[in-house]
Amino acid sequence: MKIRLLISLLMLLLLTFYCRFSLPVHLTPVHARFTKMINIGEVISSWQGPWSCVVDSSLNVLWEVKTDNESIHDGYWTYSWFDEIQGKENFGDCYFEAQRCDTSDLIRHTNTQGLCNQHNWRLPTPDELQSLIKSPQRPGQPHINNDYFPFIHKGDYWTSANQQLLPQHFTQFNSGALAVNFHAGQQAILPYRNAAFVILVSSLTEANTTSQLSSRVINENTSQKEARK
Repeated sequence: MKIRLLISLLMLLLLTFYCRFSLPVHLTPVHARFTKMINIGEVISSWQGPWSCVVDSSLNVLWEVKTDNESIHDGYWTYSWFDEIQGKENFGDCYFEAQRCDTSDLIRHTNTQGLCNQHNWRLPTPDELQSLIKSPQRPGQPHINNDYFPFIHKGDYWTSANQQLLPQHFTQFNSGALAVNFHAGQQAILPYRNAAFVILVSSLTEANTTSQLSSRVINENTSQKEARK
């Protein structure tokens, strides 16, 4: 009886040892390009949330993350293109402006808010926005990484490129601005008055917290990589 008990205990110890040191440990993957950030400017792990911005290490920028809570960052709001000088004012739809919305409204509110401790939010360039195009993870989804960019729609998103010559069927409006479509993954020139979506970007090279932010991102990625060893 004692021998059987001893053998059972021995087998249990061996099984525990095997599970502890032999089975693979499933860690949260570290994305090569994107890192989540909460509104106060601190980075978090890829499995944590909610998050307000995405650090883009390839472009050295922050991306605004859209929501579905009817805040100024709600992904359903649309905007006409306007930069206080050119474009068309107040031809979009939102709840945070009394006279409808344009791109300058979202930029102004976001900079006043200091989203993710940044005050230099702007429209992305065509190249910046086009770089987010990615094959859908599942059929019917927009062409973007939904794990980091939720509430993005299969529609047109404004870029900063304006004074663009419009296609022939829009010639009555003279010029317009360039948009990226996250359904087709292609660019199009639209009249300023068109109501399109917006995702803002902030250049980290212009921000006061560039060095601290870069350090936090590096530390976050390094700690997760070391945990794999």
